[in-house]
Amino acid sequence: MSGFSIQLQSATQSERLDRVVSFVGEDASGSFGLMRGHTRFVTTLVFALARLRFEDGHREYLALPEAVADFDNNRLTISTRRYLRSVDYSRISQALREELLQEEVTLSGFRRSIEQLEQTMLLRLWRIGRGAGRGG
Repeated sequence: MSGFSIQLQSATQSERLDRVVSFVGEDASGSFGLMRGHTRFVTTLVFALARLRFEDGHREYLALPEAVADFDNNRLTISTRRYLRSVDYSRISQALREELLQEEVTLSGFRRSIEQLEQTMLLRLWRIGRGAGRGG
């Protein structure tokens, strides 16, 4: 056997892919590749599209919002909130783009909420400080 296996795990699904020849992913340092026989390797994958190549020559793409990847003893375990897998590059890259846009909208809403909370807290602290200065 010239390949390795990948165990995909998310909050809602889990599957094992066998006879994988190569995995190309991306972490904070950039793109990297894994093949059978690679030494132990652990990293955090960034929001990106990974590429898989199988023994029979077909390729698949794996969209990951973020994940932990652990390669040991010819088994790559990928743990993530969710993932999408497809042979169609344009379909999965579009899905990844939409997911990224949705996360940006969500994060923007969180940022606004945090800013409002900070402003409210500062206003209350200012009012408390003014009241303490008057003797209570």
